[in-house]
Amino acid sequence: MGENIGAAARAMANFGLSDLRLVAPRDGWPNPKASDTAGKALNIIDDATVHEDVPAALADCNFVLATTARERAMSLPVMEVREAMSQLYTRASRGEKCAVMFGPERTGLENEDMALADAVVTIPVSTEYASLNIGQAVVVCAYEWFSHVHTAGATTFARSVAQPNALQAVPELATREQLQGLLGQLELALDDVNFWRVPEKKDIMWRNIRATLVRAGLSEQEIATWRGVVKALRGK
Repeated sequence: MGENIGAAARAMANFGLSDLRLVAPRDGWPNPKASDTAGKALNIIDDATVHEDVPAALADCNFVLATTARERAMSLPVMEVREAMSQLYTRASRGEKCAVMFGPERTGLENEDMALADAVVTIPVSTEYASLNIGQAVVVCAYEWFSHVHTAGATTFARSVAQPNALQAVPELATREQLQGLLGQLELALDDVNFWRVPEKKDIMWRNIRATLVRAGLSEQEIATWRGVVKALRGK
């Protein structure tokens, strides 16, 4: 809903965030209702980018968190929101591009979308009513992010001055676009050798394989190595 997008944009502006990416908005885009509820965050609405699917929206991201209140069949690390935003801050400080995914309130994120995430974010709420409006969920995550920036920022800055290479020692993580290239190549290879002996099980098997590779946090060099391995095996 446009109102939810506007509320999310307003929450982002409150807590210093600006990169809003929309996936197939239900009522099209631009949407005047989003502008009506965005308050003074119209710049975020105007600069929002629209993507036809989740992989396209995450193409340049290195680390992705998914918000959900539902049990999932796939095994993903689960972090409470404060811990999750702390990790996001650490990763962003060393130059990684990070994203948090939010899905429709009624259905949440699809399993296909969840498979693209490194971990799941949970927001502690009453068990009697666990569903959060998207705008509310964005407020909570953005607030925890902003709080951590303020409490950890001075310490991180002091450490980076004393040890200027301390935050650059981690290999550059692959983007989701690079990872999708490997996954596409791997799926074709598995199709070639009839890996899916029971076709009806392919969807869930492939989803779990993808989730495993996403969680591995592969670097650009590791992606290149794996693509070389798959190419060599297909050549044989």
